[in-house]
Amino acid sequence: MINTANHPHYKWIALSNTTLGVLMATINQTILIIALPVIFNGLHVNPLKGGQTGLLLWVLLGFNVATTILLVTLGRLSDMFGRVRLYNLGFLIFTIGSVLAALTWSKGTNGEIELIIFRIIQGIGGGFLFANSAAILTDAFPVNQRGMALGLNQVAAIGGSVIGLLVGGVLAYTGHWRWVFLVNVPIGIAGTIWAYIALKEVSRRQQNQRLDIWGNITLGVGLLGVMLGLTYGIMPYGSHTMGWSNPWVLTGLIGGVVVLILFGIIERYVEQPLFDLSLFRIRAFLFGNISGLLAALARGGLQFMLIIWLQGIYLPLHGVSYADTPLIAGLYTLPQMIGFFLAGPLSGYLSDRFGARAFATIGMLISAVGFYFLETLPVNFNHWVFWVYLFIIGLGMGLFASPNSAAIMNSLPAKYRGVGSGMRSTFMNAGMMLSMGVFFSIMIAGLAQKLPNAMSTGLMKHGVPAPAAHFVANLPPTSSLFAALLGYNPLQNLLGPGGANVLAHLPVQQAHYIVGKIFFPTLIGGPFKHGLSLVFTMSLIMSLIAAAASLLRGKHFIHKDEDENTPPGQPTSSDDRVVRLEGRDGGRKPSRTVT
Repeated sequence: MINTANHPHYKWIALSNTTLGVLMATINQTILIIALPVIFNGLHVNPLKGGQTGLLLWVLLGFNVATTILLVTLGRLSDMFGRVRLYNLGFLIFTIGSVLAALTWSKGTNGEIELIIFRIIQGIGGGFLFANSAAILTDAFPVNQRGMALGLNQVAAIGGSVIGLLVGGVLAYTGHWRWVFLVNVPIGIAGTIWAYIALKEVSRRQQNQRLDIWGNITLGVGLLGVMLGLTYGIMPYGSHTMGWSNPWVLTGLIGGVVVLILFGIIERYVEQPLFDLSLFRIRAFLFGNISGLLAALARGGLQFMLIIWLQGIYLPLHGVSYADTPLIAGLYTLPQMIGFFLAGPLSGYLSDRFGARAFATIGMLISAVGFYFLETLPVNFNHWVFWVYLFIIGLGMGLFASPNSAAIMNSLPAKYRGVGSGMRSTFMNAGMMLSMGVFFSIMIAGLAQKLPNAMSTGLMKHGVPAPAAHFVANLPPTSSLFAALLGYNPLQNLLGPGGANVLAHLPVQQAHYIVGKIFFPTLIGGPFKHGLSLVFTMSLIMSLIAAAASLLRGKHFIHKDEDENTPPGQPTSSDDRVVRLEGRDGGRKPSRTVT
């Protein structure tokens, strides 16, 4: 263990290394969204064929599921055995998973399954990185600089999800799918070596600690049930367009919630709980996590909706070939990243001086305005207006993320920072997963109302026989949605030899038009806009509720590290467990103590 007061440069080493780790992991979360077509081509898989939807979802979301399930457990283990030690291990595991994913040797379905397994290994490594980065920074930086440090780290985490789209587009453009995973390897190797050499333990490891076995099991099983239910709920089941009536989906969702309630009961009575629920008595921790969850709900599915909009509709309508849409779609999202990077560090720095509440609340209000503006856009929009609206959303999220993370971590006793950081990340990741499930469900419901009539009318208008047109129109809209996400035109599959097999019997000009760049985007545009309006309205509402929750966090509170042996939620002998900092001193002089 080192004393950071005697190593004034250590905090910058910690900031640069943890930011690199978080950036690498979050880029990996979204890099596949745009690169999926080239990956499936490399594996010789048609993701729109029957039985492929579940595997497609696991390739896309396996990393996030593994990370979300393990975050709290990994944070607790880090408090027990050393945050830096397990952070370093996470860098190594992530790098090994990236190498294995790039070396995926099988083709077809077996290749998909191998890739899913390797993505889960990446997710385990990413879990170690996410669970410990904020705790390591909180240990390394003094109170008056934590907002800035955590702000940079958090902006890297959120901005990485946008950078992932751009990097995925560039790599997809090369046509070499293995580079999607190999790109992580040099960074991972360098980061692993650097972390082992430069990072040192700052906090004291807890002695005589035991792992809460039943708490770990119930939390993992509960989160897994909910995640699986959300994932498979957007898939068609029987004659239904979605799977919410599927007994297995209902079992996962209801059973997962029940097991999570059981987890809460266990944690109240176990001697050394995985997560001390009394931490929620800390107002800044409670409302910071609530607003973080709601912010993740608002933005979690945004990237998917934007990519579907761009790759499946807007870019083809403007003459961009399907081969080029991944790269162009990534470039179109850059203004959002610019907004993140401009607002995040500045907001973190200012929140150190003036408190988190105002900046976090204003950030979510600005995001709500951005979502409102996006909702007003037509499907075939003016790209300059689109970029301005994305910049507004990025600016708002950047203003929110930095002070919110700093306020949460500052409120925690030192010995709980690992598990507290894990819980903060769990709320964020779970919110993003929930958002994707809800967003896709809303979108599919909207398409189910409008798309069948539009598709059958449009197909018959261009010579497709009525039985074939009605058959294609009444298929679950999930395939059309995933086709748009992947930048594919599904009508080639649905009307070709593997489907209704009518293209060969149509006039050549009509057949070419149906499978061209105009017909399907025009066909899906109106129904898609209907669902998109519902999605953006939900994001607007979640942003406003997040702003209200942020407002309830109270003034600028921090926990005094010297009181770390005091149970959370209990005052110290001097009744000053929490210090409120006010004024322009940046947290260097407490104005008064509060209980």
